[in-house]
Amino acid sequence: MRKFLAILVLCSCFSCELFVSKEKKTQKLVNQAMQTIDWNDVDNYPLFESCDESTSKTSQRECFESELLTHFSATLQEFEFVVDPEVNHTIFVDFLIGHEGKISVIHIEKDNAIDKLMPEFDGVISQSLRNLPPLEPALKRGIPVNAKFRIPIVLNSN
Repeated sequence: MRKFLAILVLCSCFSCELFVSKEKKTQKLVNQAMQTIDWNDVDNYPLFESCDESTSKTSQRECFESELLTHFSATLQEFEFVVDPEVNHTIFVDFLIGHEGKISVIHIEKDNAIDKLMPEFDGVISQSLRNLPPLEPALKRGIPVNAKFRIPIVLNSN
């Protein structure tokens, strides 16, 4: 009887994994995989129609940034802003490209002098982002995801 109890105790101590359900095993594997994913990086950048989705991630990023900056530059050249010729102002625009490809401004970081000189600046930037050509959202493991970006805009008198 003692041998039977000893074997039963040993079996119960070492075979706990045998009694775990498949759902729990699957959930454990999923949790382990989720911990290895870098959630601060995307697999594919948002893409404009002119960008090639089959290129490397670096090329996708360069195309995205180039298209974005070209669009911003063209928009800002349409307006006459008065800035102090002695000072270069750098403005940071934080925006979100949603999982459906829609763009929204999160925050525009600038000094008070810009607000005084160009009170309409925020509206121009927001409108410029809304007028971007359609783009595909960023992808993480093949799934469209939200992606936050920050771009600097340097205003100078040149």
